[in-house]
Amino acid sequence: MTPMQADRARRAPLRAVDLAAVAVGGVAGSLARYAVTLLLPHAPGTFAWSTVVENVSGSALIGVLMALIASRPALGKWRPLLGVGLLGGYTTFSGYTLDAHALLLAGRPGVAVLYLLLTLAGALGGVFAGWRLTQLLLERRTRP
Repeated sequence: MTPMQADRARRAPLRAVDLAAVAVGGVAGSLARYAVTLLLPHAPGTFAWSTVVENVSGSALIGVLMALIASRPALGKWRPLLGVGLLGGYTTFSGYTLDAHALLLAGRPGVAVLYLLLTLAGALGGVFAGWRLTQLLLERRTRP
């Protein structure tokens, strides 16, 4: 048995309930992202604050979720619905790159680079902050 086959054998089988959870979460996350886009509209070729907000807040929430799952593995059953579905549908790498491309086409390469870096730094900072704040809150709750 190859290492890849052994890894595949160790993984849990694909379950219909997980697929349904991803689908339901994905719909909800996409609708939430669309709502943010309606609240913070932007014209093509301008700075897309809605996408920044979606990616940074979604990354922070992914950090929270992963810290909760790491501290209480039984919560892992919620990952397909909340992590892959809801937060995967809410955040948008494709929208991020499309917005940067629109800025380039509008002749605003400096703003495009700023947008790319701000979103990336914000998303990485968000996931770290969400993870760490959740860890601190969990530690505080478990102290006598």
